[in-house]
Amino acid sequence: MEELLLDYLPIVIFIGVSAGIGLALMLSALIIAVRNPDPEKVSAYECGFNAFDDARMKFDVRFYLVAILFIIFDLEVAFLFPWAVSLKEVGLFGFWSMMIFLAVLTIGFTYEWRKGALEWD
Repeated sequence: MEELLLDYLPIVIFIGVSAGIGLALMLSALIIAVRNPDPEKVSAYECGFNAFDDARMKFDVRFYLVAILFIIFDLEVAFLFPWAVSLKEVGLFGFWSMMIFLAVLTIGFTYEWRKGALEWD
């Protein structure tokens, strides 16, 4: 039983060191931080200019659509890297599986493109 607990000792040390560093950083921010706010420092910063409307205003659905498309194609790239590294091990089945995956994503992208989801007019 003692050998099993010794196997977990590096993990416990790592958690302790990381918790200590995190606590030290938070406490140093409380100790070192300057506490003399002025109107410029506490003003809302929004893309370099002052806010001109309520924060709860409605956004165009195209912003959300572009964000969703970005996430989809970002995930595609996240799947491509491990596949490319392990291409020798997965063989032809893995190759054709990825080609089908890429074909489905390409069909979805062309569908969105033809429907005008990427237009900003």
